[in-house]
Amino acid sequence: MSTPKLDVLIIGAGPSGCVAAAYLQKKGVRFQVVEKNKFPRFVIGESLLPRCMDHFEEVALLECLKAQGYEIKRGARFLKGKEVCNFNFADKFTEGWDWTWQVPRDHFDKTLTDELQKRGVSILFETEVTSVAFAEDGSSTTQVKDINGNISTIEANFIIDASGHGRVLPRLLQLDAPSKIPKHSSIFTHVKDIHRPDESNATLITFDVINTETWLWVIPFSNGMCSIGYVGTTEYLESFKGTQEEKLRQMMQLSPHYYERFKHCPYEFEPVTLKNVATSVTQFFGKGYALTGNSAEFLDPVFSSGVTFATESGLLAAKLAVRQTKGETIDWQTEYADYISSGVTVFATYVKEWYTGNLQKIFFKATDNPDIKRQICSVLAGYVWDETNPFVKNHDRLVKTLAKVIDMENTSE
Repeated sequence: MSTPKLDVLIIGAGPSGCVAAAYLQKKGVRFQVVEKNKFPRFVIGESLLPRCMDHFEEVALLECLKAQGYEIKRGARFLKGKEVCNFNFADKFTEGWDWTWQVPRDHFDKTLTDELQKRGVSILFETEVTSVAFAEDGSSTTQVKDINGNISTIEANFIIDASGHGRVLPRLLQLDAPSKIPKHSSIFTHVKDIHRPDESNATLITFDVINTETWLWVIPFSNGMCSIGYVGTTEYLESFKGTQEEKLRQMMQLSPHYYERFKHCPYEFEPVTLKNVATSVTQFFGKGYALTGNSAEFLDPVFSSGVTFATESGLLAAKLAVRQTKGETIDWQTEYADYISSGVTVFATYVKEWYTGNLQKIFFKATDNPDIKRQICSVLAGYVWDETNPFVKNHDRLVKTLAKVIDMENTSE
């Protein structure tokens, strides 16, 4: 069985695929969304950045999200022993949104797909892509299989692969590449936050730094639940023995800030381990397709960049695909790959320098300087394409230089 030829096939119904679909519908192109899973489904990546609010607003998905009462995220807190560094998104260098959300992704993603389906968008859930063949002109024939094992084909002029960690086209086309980010793994679960303090910062997303390469995330939700997870070197996380729950409870004892709060909280599900979380690809696009979000690149959860890169790339890929369907010649290298890569490169610097310890020095020593703090805050808010910000334009040099200055000051003391 085959369907009439589409302008665009979207693989994946997460935030990237939903933003792309909302834009394509607005422009009146023929498209179809296929999604391997049934929603709601659990997925990690519950902390958003203000930049992605621009994307949801542009495709009129913001109001359906606002109606859900998700936990407002106005900044982030970093702890290291007795040291504290707070970032407030309202006090940043780049103009833009000064808040976003902390969300249970199963509910958040289903809110998006429900809204799209209300608008008439067709989403084929529980439908897996099994093969893709591209013609010389870039058009494609995609074979899909539904939950009952029925096989059908979808012909399209272009594919937006928003499959996230499923990485459909990178897997089928052998586009995977080793990441330049150090190998780290994570272990995480949700807990009933029964001992949440009645204070203003009790719902603030917090990163508790245990040592240079090991840290705990705490992401409280408005429904009384909380996401907790450790990130560390793969070797370090594998040194803990026992069941998944026993391992995570051992790690929680390392946190002087959160052990008491969570030690008796029941875990909602057996903790999940993701090994070597950073991923990369050899190319962001090819003739007839573009990779978006985690399907293209995933850096590290430390700065919550996943959803923002997903929606930034999903929206841009949709815009370029629409122009291409109208007969325009698109320079996908310049307009897509180079643009997305520039933002990824900025964030990659911050991730790499976090694990060298340089960025941690800056957070806990140099953020008394209000100008530096505002500029770094803009990066943490996701505005990594604003080259008027010195910590974007000269990200690699400035982070290293400032860390050296801190080292010299510490030596002189």
